[in-house]
Amino acid sequence: MNVTPRAALAQALGLALLFAHGAARAQMEMQGHATPSAAQADRGMQDHAGMQPGAVEPGPGTRDRGPGKAQARPAHFSSAATCSCASAPASALPREPIPALTEADRAAAFPVLRTHAMLHAPSQTGYLLFDRLEGWDTDHGSGQAWEASAWYGGDIDRLWLRSEGARSGGRTEAADLEALYGHAVSPWWDLLVGVKQDVAPGDARTSAAFGVQGMAPYKFEVAATLYVGEGGSASVRLQGEYDVLLSNRWILQPRLEADVAFADDRARDIGSGLSTLEAGLRLRYEISRRFAPYLGVVHERAFGATADYRRDAGEAARETRVVAGVRVWF
Repeated sequence: MNVTPRAALAQALGLALLFAHGAARAQMEMQGHATPSAAQADRGMQDHAGMQPGAVEPGPGTRDRGPGKAQARPAHFSSAATCSCASAPASALPREPIPALTEADRAAAFPVLRTHAMLHAPSQTGYLLFDRLEGWDTDHGSGQAWEASAWYGGDIDRLWLRSEGARSGGRTEAADLEALYGHAVSPWWDLLVGVKQDVAPGDARTSAAFGVQGMAPYKFEVAATLYVGEGGSASVRLQGEYDVLLSNRWILQPRLEADVAFADDRARDIGSGLSTLEAGLRLRYEISRRFAPYLGVVHERAFGATADYRRDAGEAARETRVVAGVRVWF
């Protein structure tokens, strides 16, 4: 038979409504099975209360096998699907609230450490360093020079000995020995006070010494010492050096030393003002931390009246020499 388009559309709408009604009814039935009513829940609780320990409640997944016999439902039916046990809310407060932080708690967690007393315990030790034991051979002749320092004591108070000098042509040109008391005023700086003895041949002098030594920022080792001698003569010696680590064993050390006199000292051929300046560059190889041979170049120059005194004596006012030596400490 012939079906008009209008009749076909009406039939399609009817089928769609029938399908939607069936789906909604099926969903309601599923929700009804999944969520038992209050009466069913109460009856279930009574049934559970009346059961004997160890008995298994018959359910849809069990078959009756006679009095007292029931087969448990399969394992894939979890108890979570049939039990409506209440669980504690996740945001429940703890039974004992965390107490507020007090000053006593902070003091116990961050006690005041007596680092100064712990780090500077009363222990005595010693140290001896020959920073320069070197020689050279130039057109003007050969020579040797040394610079040494030693100390004994603790971290705060120490007894210092320092010596520096040079020999040329088989005779000692200049040499001195200092005995100083050093007191640490910071982890990096010491104040010094003591005496200096010049042991140059024919000109032995004793002077009072006041100085400071330590490590400046960027690891520059510096020292400044004021010497006051007989008759009010005074001079200042400034020293500075820096270790450039090329590797774990190769170390390049630039060094600078300047002497400044406050008055003319004709007996020692020293003029007032900047008298001498010595600049050196030494490259050492540390075979061990205690022993290191080195090669270097040193330039020494006299200024002002000191340069004039040297020229009058037939000596050069400036000199550049290549040196070789060792650095050793004990």
